[in-house]
Amino acid sequence: MFHEFSSTFRALFRNAAGSAYHIAIVALSGAIALLLPAGARHFLSFWSQVEHNKLSLIAIEMTVAVLLIAALNFLHRSFRDRALAAHATGAGLVSFFPRRARRAERHIKQLKEDEGTGRTIKVIGSSGYSTLVDQVGDLASVLDKCLGAQILLVNPYSQEASSRIQAIGHPGCTLSGFREEVRQSIALLKRLKAMGKAVKLKLYTDPPLVKMVVLGDYLWLQHYHADLDIETMPEYVLQHNRKTHGLYTLCTHYFEQRWESPEIPEYDLETDELIYRSKTGNELRREQFELTALPCLEMPVDRPRALTSEAAGRRIRANNVPEPSYGRMTACSE
Repeated sequence: MFHEFSSTFRALFRNAAGSAYHIAIVALSGAIALLLPAGARHFLSFWSQVEHNKLSLIAIEMTVAVLLIAALNFLHRSFRDRALAAHATGAGLVSFFPRRARRAERHIKQLKEDEGTGRTIKVIGSSGYSTLVDQVGDLASVLDKCLGAQILLVNPYSQEASSRIQAIGHPGCTLSGFREEVRQSIALLKRLKAMGKAVKLKLYTDPPLVKMVVLGDYLWLQHYHADLDIETMPEYVLQHNRKTHGLYTLCTHYFEQRWESPEIPEYDLETDELIYRSKTGNELRREQFELTALPCLEMPVDRPRALTSEAAGRRIRANNVPEPSYGRMTACSE
């Protein structure tokens, strides 16, 4: 209800602003036409006083020269900016936000709400918490309106996840906290799937490269720095156009390649298992993914509680997978 009223109000405001702009142009033109004769008389009177004064003439010439230089520089920058804008438009670059100011955040959130309704959301991220779960995040208000979602997140138990947390080195950024964020993101996706939405999740193990959100004809892109938080990085907005060389096409192609890669397992939101498939899409094997286990340094790790030893043996024999060995975890730290 509120969003419908807000959209109606913005449409009325844009129409009123357009009408006010045309009225202001007509009024300014009429004022210039009325003041032109009086201005000409004042100029002729002023010129009759200074035409025989050499100092005044030199001062006027210098002033005119400075104004001409400024005007030419302005025109040069305008033509250069227009050329850069044309190149950016051809590449599909719509906006660039060097830092997340309040005005920029409101604009990003509103654009995502407009583009995400009734569409399938495609996301590449790290833990997904700030994008999916956080109530002030980019997609918190969009998920309930979408048709489905394809989400790629980092496997919180991979070595790359631990290495990234250590590289950031922030006291509030811990490995256990990262795993909890992933767990909450998975819980949210389970809720969306229970609502009947076509939600799929995959977990990759290589270091995160980009944070990408695809909504319809728009794409939001941020770069993961090796030792900086993603929120400090600039955000680019790309738009799909008819030109095949646009950056939108390149980035969506990158997403599809990652999504279809057989090296990235799919997460079964119903059984909490990782499903490995072949290049043709046939299921090869499944591995249990324990959400609640947070192993600590030099602490023994028990077998996943979700499977008994007998059930695990049956599953391993059925899928012809060697039985895994469980030992002591030595790489878990904050």
